[in-house]
Amino acid sequence: MKKAKPDHWSSFLASATPQTVWPAKIFAVGRPPPRFPELPGTSTPPELNKALLDHFFPAERARFIDTVLLPFKDCLPLAADEIGRALACSSPSSAPGPDMTPNSVWKRVHLVAPHLIHGLLTPLVTYRSHPLTLKRADGIVLDKPGKTSSDSASSFRVIVLLPTFSKILERIMNSRLSCVARVTGLINPHQCGWLAALSATDTTISLTHEIKTLQMAGRKVSTLFLDMKGGFDNINPATLCGMLKAKRVNPYLVSWTKSFLSGTTYWLLYQGSP
Repeated sequence: MKKAKPDHWSSFLASATPQTVWPAKIFAVGRPPPRFPELPGTSTPPELNKALLDHFFPAERARFIDTVLLPFKDCLPLAADEIGRALACSSPSSAPGPDMTPNSVWKRVHLVAPHLIHGLLTPLVTYRSHPLTLKRADGIVLDKPGKTSSDSASSFRVIVLLPTFSKILERIMNSRLSCVARVTGLINPHQCGWLAALSATDTTISLTHEIKTLQMAGRKVSTLFLDMKGGFDNINPATLCGMLKAKRVNPYLVSWTKSFLSGTTYWLLYQGSP
């Protein structure tokens, strides 16, 4: 065993790929133990929970919860291949949310009984509603790399895990909204990173091309990077839906977006909780 371990490690490093370099670093350095948040003025778990919520989610969004739902006549029907494409983009190893159901289960369900997921999602699209049961999320509080202090909420970050079934519909509606955004000019033509066939790699190649082109012409080049802190967390649903309406986006897409952005509840999970 003593001989096999270093031999296996040497073989693993020799065949390392861009996908396995990060796991190799974790194996070599090891993961630091998770820290318990120790925020000033919080002596009880409810006080700590409230302090974390106030930091990460400072303002409660306006809720748009309709009591009576009516079907939309101009709603684009949900196609079976849309569900298949959404599931194909779902990683089977992604952490599930409160439902504790991995994506691999839904992939198997769709393979065995494709009508089941289609029958469950169709009313949500037709009635342009994202139900509250799919908006109950786990907020996992993680340490920020390089932060040694535990007495500040800024030393931590939150990743939100929604039910995996919700992610299926999210991907479908995101695909539809992306197509509309391109046609109506809602996004910049140079936008990359979340659009189909336009990844962060395309951004890097485009930037490199611009730099090299200008340098070959003998010009000086500088680049400005901006980090929009908490941009997505502070989107105003009413403002966003107003922009969609102004661009004449189909009303069912606007209504679903408004429903999706309203009424989400978070259950924070961190070292020592719940």
